Amino acid sequence: MPLEPLSQKEIEDRLAELPGWSLDGDRIARSYRLGSHFAAAAMVLHIAQLQDELDHHSDLTLGYHSVSLTVNTHSVGGAVTDLDFDLARRVEEIAPGHGAS
Repeated sequence: MPLEPLSQKEIEDRLAELPGWSLDGDRIARSYRLGSHFAAAAMVLHIAQLQDELDHHSDLTLGYHSVSLTVNTHSVGGAVTDLDFDLARRVEEIAPGHGAS
């Protein structure tokens, strides 16, 4: 079944289930604080692995003690889809293991 853009209501409902995530223009976004630059870099590598598994990639930014990502689905014109929320949930699952808040 082809991916379809989510409605504004669907996006809002799903964001309510993902504390820390928000709508940033036409993307969903989240930033994490970590205890060190090394911990942040390790989390970036782990997110990159998840993205390759899903074949869906975000804009991912490594800061001094932070990791930020924004994601939408390019193949549907840059809209937010189920795939974006799949990635967000997977990132949320691994974040505590990296000490991210």
